[in-house]
Amino acid sequence: MTRNDTSPPVPGKPQPLFVGGDIDGFFGLAIDNLIQFLLILALCTAVLGFPMSLVLGRVLPGAAISILVGNFFYAHQAQRLSARSGRKDVTALPYGINTVSLFAYVFLVMLPVKMAASSQGASEEDAARAAWQIGLAACFISGVLEFAGSFVAERIRRYTPRAALLSALAGIAISFIAIDFAIKTFQQPLVAMLPFGVILTTYFSHQKLPFRIPGGAWALFLGTAAAWLLFVFGSPATPVDSANLAQATATVGFYFPVPVLGDLWAGLTHPLAADFLVPVMLPMGIFNVLGSLQNIESAEAAGDPYPALPSLAVNGAGSTLAALLGSCFPTTIYIGHPGWKGLGARSGYSVLNGIFFFFLAIFGLTNLVNAVIPMEAGMAIVLWIGIVMTAQAFQATSREHAPAVAVGLFPAVAAWGLLILGQTLGAAGQATGDLGLAARVLDDPGAFALAGLHLDGLVAISQGFMLTSMVWAAASTCLIDRSFNKAAAWMAIGAGLAFFGFIHAGHMTPAGSVYDIGLGTGWPWTIGYLLCGAFFLLMTRWSRMSGQRP
Repeated sequence: MTRNDTSPPVPGKPQPLFVGGDIDGFFGLAIDNLIQFLLILALCTAVLGFPMSLVLGRVLPGAAISILVGNFFYAHQAQRLSARSGRKDVTALPYGINTVSLFAYVFLVMLPVKMAASSQGASEEDAARAAWQIGLAACFISGVLEFAGSFVAERIRRYTPRAALLSALAGIAISFIAIDFAIKTFQQPLVAMLPFGVILTTYFSHQKLPFRIPGGAWALFLGTAAAWLLFVFGSPATPVDSANLAQATATVGFYFPVPVLGDLWAGLTHPLAADFLVPVMLPMGIFNVLGSLQNIESAEAAGDPYPALPSLAVNGAGSTLAALLGSCFPTTIYIGHPGWKGLGARSGYSVLNGIFFFFLAIFGLTNLVNAVIPMEAGMAIVLWIGIVMTAQAFQATSREHAPAVAVGLFPAVAAWGLLILGQTLGAAGQATGDLGLAARVLDDPGAFALAGLHLDGLVAISQGFMLTSMVWAAASTCLIDRSFNKAAAWMAIGAGLAFFGFIHAGHMTPAGSVYDIGLGTGWPWTIGYLLCGAFFLLMTRWSRMSGQRP
């Protein structure tokens, strides 16, 4: 069904499985997931020291099977919704590996495990294997937590204002997606700017391009052609070259996934597991449930209502399946549903994405595809998704609640800033050959104050940023509606989360920020929340006494 199709709904008859917009949707979702695969390859080999055979033979195939199963389910779910409603414009929930979770598992779980194992005398190979096994345990636990959360998710969604759910999602979209890809676009202007212009033209103006080829395909073709033309003419500004192509060809093979139950059990029972799983997995489990819930709310705001329980249950089951087959990275309902819907994607893009990554991992083609089609050629589609997600947070809420959405953006932007700070310190250490530089700088908070950067505040607002965003956006929504009691209730929720360290309590390390989970670890913020809640309750009484009833 095209955007101009005005045929009446026919309940019982689902939409076509494949439509033209599925091609654009597939390009966008596939490129986004391909970036995650490339990050996994780079981080697992360069940072964690995993052998390439482990990444290609276990990690990526396990992730690909999870992506295949999940994408097929969500495509089937969209077809059922289409048949039930009679609508022919239903878009499947996108599904893949989340960037934020990927970095958290590498730098907050597996890298500390590797370092701890090495300090205890383990060889480089044994330390890397321990990191992978505990990564499997983390992925498995994440899936179990999300499966359990599916039974209460709908209730949470019912009592949370839409502005709060969409604001947290928009914060991730504008910071971790849109800003990041905008920076990369202007770093490679000769390759990436024209595809960005093509995408903006196609999806802002809805202008059909020549030969009725989808805009995403045009963007990918033009960006890839520009990259290889630059290579032919000897430009150093191109992201492709023949050496990378030859190296990527050497990794092509057959890598069929096999169960790794023994390694998973070893990770769950490893002596280091308790030290690194509990402080990270509890908050990450909550974030994964809330993130999926926010994406479901985003889909409903775009016109596609999906039930939370089966959507999150399959999401959790996908992560446990990934862990059982060797992947240490959970899969999740992905950000960007309204963006894919705006591309005209329906169900087929999800099916294509699952099939593509299955063959990509089974035949070891990840490096080869990236060597032929540079990421810069297609990332404009993902950048556009980030733009649409941010816009939706304002468009799908009432005009009066727009300030509450704005309030909810702050924590995610701060979290992105903290990530950039950590990467900058790491780069400075690498450039100077002083790998202890980051640790020494972080041990001197006065240096940040002299530079005008309030590191402690940046860490505090960043820790648990998704929860912080929801609490403050929800409280702001209630205040706009003059529902002071409800605003006070949200402050009580914030106080409880801070008290146990799920938000605000933490510290910065050379490997990234770390949560301080425990009783009373965030007590200063707990008191702050309680004081705000008490004030809101007083405003309830004052509004009644002054005749200004809510």
